Amino acid sequence: MGLTSALNTSLNGLSLNEVTIDVLGNNIANAGTNGFKASTVRFQTQLARTLSIGSRPTATDGGSNPRQVGLGATTSAISKDFTQGSLSNSTSASDLAIQGEGFFVMDGSSGRTYTRNGNFLRSSDSYLVNDQGQFVQGYGIDDEFNIVTTQLSPLRIPLGELNVAQRTSQITMGGALFPAGDLSTQGALVNSEVLTDSVTGLPATGTALLSNVENAGGTNYFNVGNTLTFAPRKGGRVVEEQTFTVTATSTLADYVTFMNNTLGIQSGAGIPNDATTGGQPGVTLTGGQIQVVGNTGTQNDISITAGDIKSNGAVVPLSFTKSESSNGESAATEFIVYDSLGQTVNVRMTSVLESRGPGATTFRYFLESAQDSRPGVAIGTGLITFDSDGKITGDTTQMFTLERSDTAAVSPMQIEMDLSQISGISSAQSGSALNLSNQNGSKPGTLQSYVIDEQGLINGIFDNGLIRSLGQVVLARFANSDGLLEAGGTAFREGVSSGVPQIVSPGSFGAGTIASGKIELSNTDIGRNLVDLIVASTNYRGNARVISSVQDLTNELLLLGR
Repeated sequence: MGLTSALNTSLNGLSLNEVTIDVLGNNIANAGTNGFKASTVRFQTQLARTLSIGSRPTATDGGSNPRQVGLGATTSAISKDFTQGSLSNSTSASDLAIQGEGFFVMDGSSGRTYTRNGNFLRSSDSYLVNDQGQFVQGYGIDDEFNIVTTQLSPLRIPLGELNVAQRTSQITMGGALFPAGDLSTQGALVNSEVLTDSVTGLPATGTALLSNVENAGGTNYFNVGNTLTFAPRKGGRVVEEQTFTVTATSTLADYVTFMNNTLGIQSGAGIPNDATTGGQPGVTLTGGQIQVVGNTGTQNDISITAGDIKSNGAVVPLSFTKSESSNGESAATEFIVYDSLGQTVNVRMTSVLESRGPGATTFRYFLESAQDSRPGVAIGTGLITFDSDGKITGDTTQMFTLERSDTAAVSPMQIEMDLSQISGISSAQSGSALNLSNQNGSKPGTLQSYVIDEQGLINGIFDNGLIRSLGQVVLARFANSDGLLEAGGTAFREGVSSGVPQIVSPGSFGAGTIASGKIELSNTDIGRNLVDLIVASTNYRGNARVISSVQDLTNELLLLGR
């Protein structure tokens, strides 16, 4: 029994050390495998054979200790060392490393797995995958590029495919307005020659059909089917040309309204009338004459000359006479905003010195846009009042609206205008000036590159300067990582003792953060494993020597029978 026990114990020792050598060999073989986690073998003694349980001390002797003979060892555990490996720099933004206890979540044809190896790449259809083609899982985005945390999905980075624009919702105006300039008192006054209704022979009224309107010489300027264009001058610039198609029902009043819309003349509550004529700004018909009364301010001055009106491309020789010019300190600027499709919308802002009193100066601004879907280019007006220190009093933020209903863009556009950067201090030499200092809209841009931050957010960078979220890499955390099952390719599966995975955003619940452009190396300690290999080899030889000794003793017993 004794020799047999020794033989079995040593055979068991050989097996245990073979397991140790297998584990150490696997560790050393994967010393260059990214994300690999080394294993450690732990032993424990087997149940001992009891020869005596010992005896208690008595009055005559001190008792005896138990006598037991061990029956060898067994494997108590083969455990993974999940300590973090060293991080190595990478040239790829898709290479990721975890600084913490979490695991990347992967999904593919073989099901869901978890890994520390963040050596990822973009597939041919722009998905983030590993070398085995498994998809990196994370939180996707909605149509507004907001992260959706309700479900996991494969992460996609469509470089060169995704286009995005940003609608302007905020602008900041800057500049300086001269408070001691000339007050505005009058607008431009322009009158056409007298037009006659050929049907009545009298000066034309608004109800006269446009096709019946002619000049004093009997010349008809407006024939049915003709396309009229109108491009006068305002503030020294040619306004954007507008068109009017003459139909059988078009009236002179229709054309007068068209002229007013093209000129962008604004009237109504609060807007000053012309001090000379007392007339309200706008285009009207008086005694057969088309009369234009412009808004005040030199930048609102209107001029209409021969050639400004054309019919099918030919000049309409309708003459206009200008008897007044707009006056008053004024400044104007043109700028671009963007609709939801990234289409440019031109806006013009004109300021006019309207009033001046003790401790206060007030300028009126006018806004115009030929790309507004409503009839006419006028889109709004408002006041800017400065105190005696040249600072704006009251609300420095005002709103205006652009209609884009004749396009596929979102309409209306509500734009918040910050006026706080406009100063009420300037000099006669510098005069008044306005400018657009900032806006948050953008033209269309294509996804050009991306970066992944510590929280796993994939930020797409577009060639128009916009940055949008494309998704978020998530991490899995287990209550007992040692309970995970190896699945090959440095991947693991959920085990019965690992606990269920807790899916979290990087940087939360101890899962760790993401390091982009880095790779976690194997945590195999080559030196330690080589030393352990020597120890295991020595132990193996020791157990083999015991077997050899048992064999020698057995041979001696066999010789006794001869």
